[in-house]
Amino acid sequence: MNVLTLQDVSQSYGTRRLFEGANMTFTDTKRIGLIGVNGTGKSTFMRLLAGLMEPEKGTILRNGKASIYYLAQAPEFDEEASLLENIFLAHHPVLRLVREYERVDQQAPGSDEHLRLLNRMETEGGWQVEQQARTILTKLGFDDLTKPVKYLSGGQRRRLALGQALLYPSDLLLLDEPTNHLDEASIEWLEKYLLARKGGLVISTHDRYFLDALSDEILELSDRHFYSYEGTYETFLTLKAEREEREAATAEKRRQFLKRELAWVRRGAQARSTKQKARLQRYETLKAQDVARRADTLDPIALKSRLGKTIFDIEHLSFELGGKTLVNDFTYHVVRHDRIGIVGPNGIGKSTFMRLLDGTYEPQAGTVGRGETVRIAHFTQELPPFDEDQRVLDYIREDHRYMVLADGSTLSAGQILERFLFTPELHGVPIRKLSGGEKRRLYLLKLLMSAPNVLLLDEPTNDLDIPTLEVLEDFLDSFSGVVITVCHDRYFLDRVVDKLFVFKGQGTIELVHGAYSEYREQVEAEESLLTDNKVAEPAKAHKNHESIKEQSIGHTSEILTNESEPGGASNDTSAKNIISKPLTKAEQAELDELELKIAELEGLLKAYDAMLNQTGEDYEAIENTMAERSKVADELEVKTMRWLELAER
Repeated sequence: MNVLTLQDVSQSYGTRRLFEGANMTFTDTKRIGLIGVNGTGKSTFMRLLAGLMEPEKGTILRNGKASIYYLAQAPEFDEEASLLENIFLAHHPVLRLVREYERVDQQAPGSDEHLRLLNRMETEGGWQVEQQARTILTKLGFDDLTKPVKYLSGGQRRRLALGQALLYPSDLLLLDEPTNHLDEASIEWLEKYLLARKGGLVISTHDRYFLDALSDEILELSDRHFYSYEGTYETFLTLKAEREEREAATAEKRRQFLKRELAWVRRGAQARSTKQKARLQRYETLKAQDVARRADTLDPIALKSRLGKTIFDIEHLSFELGGKTLVNDFTYHVVRHDRIGIVGPNGIGKSTFMRLLDGTYEPQAGTVGRGETVRIAHFTQELPPFDEDQRVLDYIREDHRYMVLADGSTLSAGQILERFLFTPELHGVPIRKLSGGEKRRLYLLKLLMSAPNVLLLDEPTNDLDIPTLEVLEDFLDSFSGVVITVCHDRYFLDRVVDKLFVFKGQGTIELVHGAYSEYREQVEAEESLLTDNKVAEPAKAHKNHESIKEQSIGHTSEILTNESEPGGASNDTSAKNIISKPLTKAEQAELDELELKIAELEGLLKAYDAMLNQTGEDYEAIENTMAERSKVADELEVKTMRWLELAER
């Protein structure tokens, strides 16, 4: 069923044209991912679809029998009412029924009206809706459903608004950044929920794994025009690269960057599916630091920086807040080039831990020692107050007028702004005219201009668009200092970090070496064994290793066995989809040799990760092992990119 149709729609913001000539139809079956740089008009477009504003030019035809629900970025609630009462506020007959029943059940239980509503709840499906509401709120991280909304934080309000959107039975659901303020478990649940949901979907999100899993069409807003791509985000990357090549719109370096992005998406997609074990399996174990050290990045910005051997010496750290133990007797010595991801449920103490690192909070027990050469830039979730009348360029250069690079050259504030997607026409505009995402990008850029050697990034992907995240990830590839990030974005974690601090609750922090997707695979496998829902073989590190080489040989044999198992039709199909043109004999021989070499190198990386997980607090051994692992990772990156080049022929 067609829900709405756009005919030659154009829209501006002040004197700035956002988009023009939009012609498209939205149905109750299509799941569309909307992407584009912040400030290009994505939220305005969503408001047009929702009917909250009229187009400046053109027509939007709406099906009067279809329902649309829009998840706004700034929702409104009944402040005195509870979470459960607020989730039923939308104007829908069944939701009104449940809302009225909840009111009477509290105020006049046993009354005639109460009995009448009880009967309607039975006959009109009210009980099912109420149970669904409780499930949704619980999965989104709420435990006290009677809590008044006036006590909720900004992030909790966003989660409650998302709950309202999921509960409303719409033909077309419009979600603007739905994964913001969700922890990893909630995002995974939301992904599964939306996959099972009936109805059309339009999602604007920075979460590329989320986008790839849910979308069957990508709608890109670029340079005032919409471009539609049938397929997932992975398909979009391929088709976009082809389109840009045909139009000669970008340089070779951009095409290569998109190919690397495509490789990471394929890796991530495979990390969530154990049934497909063809050639793309090597992406399941490719580590973020492998890419972080490649030499052919897109216009790399390598800061000139000096960092001593001591960064953070955390000794027996403990901290409580509000009677809740957040950190309990934690010890770790941060070393040069550490890339650490901090994960765990919301409210468990991750942001507090970052404030202990930067000195905002003092330890209640133990110590946090900081090296003399450490220069910290802490990108917090909350934006600082801006002088809204200050111009963009003046804001960036009020503390530093240029950035010194590793080779001694400099980039001016204006050049840095352009690198981070602020076009020259935006340099002179007042900050008040920027979108929320553009302000967040500006704040990030100002921190980077201070030439830090330690980056503390607290939910850096919130409200940043995918192009900005690509630039940030590319910057971090060339960043020679330490990166510690609290993040719910699975793609960003896989791309940037090589070890995890997993907050388990009651102050326990577990150190895990390796990529986030691998950690989640292991957790899911262990959970499946405990629940006996299916037969699984969780990845486990062997307790005794005779040598690293023995492990790598074993891993190679496992991959070869998986790829050559009889009955592996899906594997053959995957290979055919990748290699669309015949290779020469020499190239085919090289490809075969690369597959063996890649499998061997992946085995070595697994072995090094196992060693790192067993080294305890011998930090000299850790640093030596990481150095050896880095050499293998560099070689694996070169081999993998060559394999990708041949496999896509």
